Amino acid sequence: MFEDIFNDLKKQFTLLQITQKEERLNFITIPKEQTVSLVTYLKNLGGFKHLVLLTAVDYIEQDKFQLTYILNNPEKRIDIGVRTLIDRNPAEMDSAHHLWPTIATYQRELNEMFGINFPGSPRVDEPFILEGWEGIPPYRRDFDTRAFAESFYHQRNGRKSEDPAKYMKEKLYPNE
Repeated sequence: MFEDIFNDLKKQFTLLQITQKEERLNFITIPKEQTVSLVTYLKNLGGFKHLVLLTAVDYIEQDKFQLTYILNNPEKRIDIGVRTLIDRNPAEMDSAHHLWPTIATYQRELNEMFGINFPGSPRVDEPFILEGWEGIPPYRRDFDTRAFAESFYHQRNGRKSEDPAKYMKEKLYPNE
């Protein structure tokens, strides 16, 4: 099912890795510079008309982000995930909003939560979820969640913890 697609893609793009996850879901890894061209090709000529999602993973040890575009071909009922690695600093990727207007929302979220810039993407610099946020984006792995919570939130006493078996025995059989 995917073999013809991959053979066709290999003629025009550098496929760094092909990974089959399920019968109807495969992932390909491609250089950053070819990513938008490849997803354009898949949409326009490969029948992958539906963008399922765009997401990111922070590989801090490699100083990279992995972007994953998952595309669906509704006629063949198959999905392809297109992966690419980009530098964490500066974290920047070409926008694909000309292909799917909805991708601008994903790009806006990734900009705010990871600090990945998508130049030219509509409203990419407007606050999305974190109005007034300052500092390191919270989905980066070097964001210190505990330090943030301790400095931002009022600390209160924790709940009293009970042993469930002992607690239920006292409640059900108080005279024993």
